[in-house]
Amino acid sequence: METVPIADFTYDLPDDRIARFPLAERDQSRLLVYRGGAIRHGHFTDLPAELPEGSLLVFNNTKVIPARLFFRKQTGALIELFLLHPVEPTPVIQLAMEVSGSAVWECLIGNRKRWKGGEILVSEIPDGGGSFPLSAQQVDDTHVRLSWDAALPFAEVVQRAGKIPLPPYLDREAEESDLTTYQTVYSEKKGAVAAPTAGLHFTDRVFAALAERGVGTEFLTLHVGAGTFRPVKTENALEHRMHGEQIVVRAANLRKLITETCIIAVGTTSLRTLESLYWLGVQLLSGELAGLSDGFYIEQFVHRKERVALPTYPDAFRAILSHLEAAGREEVTGETGIMIYPGYTFRVIKGLVTNFHQPGSTLMLLVAALVGDDWKRIYSEALEGNYRFLSYGDSSLLWPSGTIFNQ
Repeated sequence: METVPIADFTYDLPDDRIARFPLAERDQSRLLVYRGGAIRHGHFTDLPAELPEGSLLVFNNTKVIPARLFFRKQTGALIELFLLHPVEPTPVIQLAMEVSGSAVWECLIGNRKRWKGGEILVSEIPDGGGSFPLSAQQVDDTHVRLSWDAALPFAEVVQRAGKIPLPPYLDREAEESDLTTYQTVYSEKKGAVAAPTAGLHFTDRVFAALAERGVGTEFLTLHVGAGTFRPVKTENALEHRMHGEQIVVRAANLRKLITETCIIAVGTTSLRTLESLYWLGVQLLSGELAGLSDGFYIEQFVHRKERVALPTYPDAFRAILSHLEAAGREEVTGETGIMIYPGYTFRVIKGLVTNFHQPGSTLMLLVAALVGDDWKRIYSEALEGNYRFLSYGDSSLLWPSGTIFNQ
């Protein structure tokens, strides 16, 4: 069996290097650029000048929801529900946000031992000058039915009732300001429980500079799940079970991507979405997947299956587009559990904009897949140069070795 020792992808991260709060101005973060084996240091506002004219940045436009709900029992015990994934009446996140009256969600239940089965918890949610009751009842060990009488969609209910979920390594409670700072300025599609943090640095000023430079932008959706913070606990990283995350594929996205020759992912979630779409197209072309009527799921090791020949990414994307057009559809929703680690061949992206990640995480495996053993040199220079790490930290632009530039 193939082995990838997770111990080979860890490093010492001093606690004081974790950025627990954002900078006052998003785009004033620092930017490490890795290109052709060389490392340079600058600021995020330098990004447009670092990108080839005519290239395309691909963003994840998911929006973090206040996914932490709290209920106080009459005994005083506090029960927390962390929303993970909708189950009823629909598992499709975008549709689940529009549901009214009642919904079942898969949840992490904090202080569960204090919540007896069959016991209904109720919390009064502020609503203008009054309030409305939100009730919670266990369906089983991991599923909870939430009910409310107010004529509000679920997205509005959680907006009024919940708290923003910050990454556990920030080791602090969310503040009012996090409702804004822990969202990208282009966030749109509600449903994530963690932000696509590579995008936190972008501002209107940076977008204007990108346009002036002739760099295009495109927006996909991957609803980031709590599993993104789940540590790798197995010695062989390949024994780690990847979390599935919901992605939305739009025909308009595919039509744009087919025409591009230099695609740069903004964040690991955008990268995983793009690479997953490639493998979805492969499966449609090979007949492994008959169609998209039931959605799709991209498995963890989809790329390890032996295939006679592999298409280009434009051909793979055309296959998805053809199925959508034949069905008269403009989008399809599915899930990906793809795992990208050293040895993976990138099929779509030419570069990556990303923050500095947790030691021994699947995201470190992805970075190492892109830049090889130079990840150690990159992270060593970032630590020595006093870069800020993790979600609210600084940024990097990584070009894999052999990238050809037409500037």
